[in-house]
Amino acid sequence: MFEDRSSSALRVAVTGLAARQQAIANNIANIETPGYRARKVKFEEALQSAVADGQSPSTVTPSVLTSLEPTRLNGNNVNLDQETLQHIDTSMRYSLAIRALDGKYGTLREAIKGA
Repeated sequence: MFEDRSSSALRVAVTGLAARQQAIANNIANIETPGYRARKVKFEEALQSAVADGQSPSTVTPSVLTSLEPTRLNGNNVNLDQETLQHIDTSMRYSLAIRALDGKYGTLREAIKGA
């Protein structure tokens, strides 16, 4: 009942987006750390492929990659403008995914109450 494909995909999305928020926070915290390379979290393509291929979305795990963007003289490649925009985008996506999950569970709660 709780493992339908859409609920599973939403849970993976929430997990991936939370991991991305953590990576963004770490990137911003290390903006002046010499040699620090920004981290990027990827999961959307794998999740889309799993759903399209009929596989269980729960098999998808977010991957944390090191950014290959050019570095400054100190070897750091964190770009505050990009991180800020990524934070806003990720926050909105996270909120949307949580609302969708809440809606699915709300429907389930109503069904249980009515039974």
